[in-house]
Amino acid sequence: MIDSLVVREGQMAGVDDVPEVIGVAQAPRGGQASATGAVPASAAPAVADAAVDRSRLTIVVNPKAGGGRAAKVLDDVRAALARWADDVTVETTQSLEHADELARAAVAGGRVTVALGGDGLAGRVAGAVARAGGVLAILPGGRGNDFARGLGIPRDPALAATALVAAVERRVDLPEANGVPFLGIASLGFDSDVQVIANRTTWLSGQSVYTYAVLRALAAWRPARFTVTIDDEAPREHAGWTVGAANAAYYGGGMKFAPDADIADGLLEIVLVARTGRLTFLRLFPRIFSGRHVEVPYVQVSRARRLVVNADRPFQVYADGDPVADLPAEIVVRPGALRLLVPPQP
Repeated sequence: MIDSLVVREGQMAGVDDVPEVIGVAQAPRGGQASATGAVPASAAPAVADAAVDRSRLTIVVNPKAGGGRAAKVLDDVRAALARWADDVTVETTQSLEHADELARAAVAGGRVTVALGGDGLAGRVAGAVARAGGVLAILPGGRGNDFARGLGIPRDPALAATALVAAVERRVDLPEANGVPFLGIASLGFDSDVQVIANRTTWLSGQSVYTYAVLRALAAWRPARFTVTIDDEAPREHAGWTVGAANAAYYGGGMKFAPDADIADGLLEIVLVARTGRLTFLRLFPRIFSGRHVEVPYVQVSRARRLVVNADRPFQVYADGDPVADLPAEIVVRPGALRLLVPPQP
């Protein structure tokens, strides 16, 4: 989930906080496994656009999202949509796999799929909709709602549902981690530990839960060594806190982890947070809320279509608040794979 300290290439930190990036052997090519053990993904097949009627909507809702928030706002959301749409139905998810089925059925019926829940549900539904060639709309119903935040969607779900009538369709990128699609940011390392704590914390919400989880995780954290391969570069070691691959800017309830990420540029923002002392981390941590953490000399930021990563101990890769992959992990981007309804550009 987070880290505020980063190293721009060519910059040096103090003697005690020098980031470590160590070259290792070149990975094999020709479709073989990389040095981390992950196999590069093949190009995604082209998907024909499905015919969709913008006035017919299926709400796919996770009633448990946001500690039950999605269920509480469902009636208001449905009423707001019904004021302008001809046909609004509601489908309640029983699992992520069930969400896939509901999304596919909506696309097959020529309907817009409306995800009402957290970022995890939105990412899962996005994958199913993209594979079927359908159209997705997102309404904020979880704790973080970070992808919706980056799109400029109103934070109030009923207001967002009302505004959806003016939304425009846009082609956006869809990343995958070991084949599992997500929308926002995939990361591991310290972020993995933070996310475990955040997901177990039910008495806080939004930024508060993630800030609390960061402080809790910090006490037990010890630096990790990651092996990273970015596009066709040689694998290298990265010692520190976090490795992230961002399609969008926000995670953690409003933390601007990748301020320059663009959901439609065909690239991922790769963020490597290098080793620092805990006091340095705490002093710089507040910068992440504005995105200014990328200005400090502990982060490398680059853009790529593919990241392969492994580590010296087990971590799960988290994306959109959910565990999506074990290590070794390959994270790739599928340019323009998703048809998404977004607010009109000002």
